[in-house]
Amino acid sequence: MEFSTERLTIRPFVSNDLYDVFNMFSNEDTCKYLLHDTWTHENMQEEFNKKLENSALTKERMLSLAVINDAKVIGDLSIWYTDMRDTVEIGFSFSRAVSGKGYATEAVSSLVKKLFVEFGVHRIQANTDARNEASQGLCERIGMRKEAHFIQDFWSKGEWTDSIVYGMLSTDFTIRELLIINN
Repeated sequence: MEFSTERLTIRPFVSNDLYDVFNMFSNEDTCKYLLHDTWTHENMQEEFNKKLENSALTKERMLSLAVINDAKVIGDLSIWYTDMRDTVEIGFSFSRAVSGKGYATEAVSSLVKKLFVEFGVHRIQANTDARNEASQGLCERIGMRKEAHFIQDFWSKGEWTDSIVYGMLSTDFTIRELLIINN
């Protein structure tokens, strides 16, 4: 999967992306609510190889995509099928250096459109750490609805954390697109 938006190119990771991705994931603030710890010089190649291996979306394999702006990786998108038919979960991380510039909204909303229109997905969901207000805001900006707030349901980095699940159906997307076109 590869596509472009007004300001971004979204594509599978390539070996030259290593240091941009390391700079993003070696930042403690970026990794604060992620499932993995910050990357170190010792584990960066091993962690990056996982992204290189995830270059195609299949029922068995996650897809990892680089978000590129001005020839630099500024974000990471992940997509994987759940156990439910035609349902995918998405994840996203962006460099703190680009926060507040609308790149995440642009990238994730374009990804959602691609998944619904070209992949025929029925449902897209995102599971966020309840403390991650930026991710919640992004989900809401692109039209996802908050469907659940689970209390202390996930053990992460030495503590019980709450999770919030956002979801969007293909019909939600179609209605939203029609409203945008007609306004």
